[in-house]
Amino acid sequence: MTFHDRTDPECRPVLSAAAAQMLENPWPADPAGRRKIGDALLAAQTATAPEGVIWDDLRVPGLSGEPDVPVRLYRPASAPHPGPGVLFIHGGGMWAGSIAHEHVQAATLSAALGAVVVSVGYRLAPEAPYPAAVHDCFGTLVWMAGHAGDLGFDPSRLAVTGGSAGGGLALAVALLARDRGGPALRYVMAQYPMIDDRSETASALEFDDLGVVWDRRKNVEAWNWYLAGQAADLYAAPARASTAQLAGLPPTFLDVGELDPFRDEDIAFATRLMQAGVPTELHVYPGAFHGSEHMVPDAELSVRIHQTRLAALRRALRSSPPPAGVAADSAAPELAR
Repeated sequence: MTFHDRTDPECRPVLSAAAAQMLENPWPADPAGRRKIGDALLAAQTATAPEGVIWDDLRVPGLSGEPDVPVRLYRPASAPHPGPGVLFIHGGGMWAGSIAHEHVQAATLSAALGAVVVSVGYRLAPEAPYPAAVHDCFGTLVWMAGHAGDLGFDPSRLAVTGGSAGGGLALAVALLARDRGGPALRYVMAQYPMIDDRSETASALEFDDLGVVWDRRKNVEAWNWYLAGQAADLYAAPARASTAQLAGLPPTFLDVGELDPFRDEDIAFATRLMQAGVPTELHVYPGAFHGSEHMVPDAELSVRIHQTRLAALRRALRSSPPPAGVAADSAAPELAR
């Protein structure tokens, strides 16, 4: 079966249309040209942020004298008591994406969880290679935890979440927080995280050249821009962490599509987390490809993916930690798309 035939049936028409459009408008070779395409897609976006959330654009101090970091702060317009706090890290292969690109997702998360959400506009490669992005994200976490009272969230209910590159950065931030003695995280949610610069797994080799969606060729290129010739350590590429180096991380949620080049690296990472004694939840979705839940948000599969994530966050971030083994609330409201 072809890649197209293996995708979820509701995703196929959108995938075909996107492939046809890409033939008419070839993918630019440089990051700047590709970012322009992303900006055009953002301008055409019809989804809107939910009501009941206020947001402000700020700049927070960078880590150890590095440049200030742009962030967008989201807060519920009315909250009876301090809720959880979430550091939100956008995706984009380490070279693309922005606060604006994932504005709706971050605002929706704030509304759905009653949470203070801080979305971080980290520096992008190749202009700012590793460790710029990791430092910006970790520095924002440090700032966020240090200002929990002013921001209005409970510092004991602090989580980090992100997808793709953002998922990899979320895991890197968790590793840094553990190794630098804080801030303490209650939960990590890494959605199909980008974590292995080697791109040598069976799934990476299988999904090598997919055209319109993320594949191994794009991934190798992105890692080259991000690392800029540096050797990858566990903070750059968390998949390089040994089982022993994963011990002591917070409870972690990972998900990935069956047709994602990251499938095998993410499954292997989740397995090592469990072997290291980290409470771990892993979901692999048949028929899903990289980012399919955003590309085709109304598909039943996409709705289920969003609901599963939100239920996990609700369970993890409630005011008192749930007993081990308690299942997610299947009736939790859907995370808007």
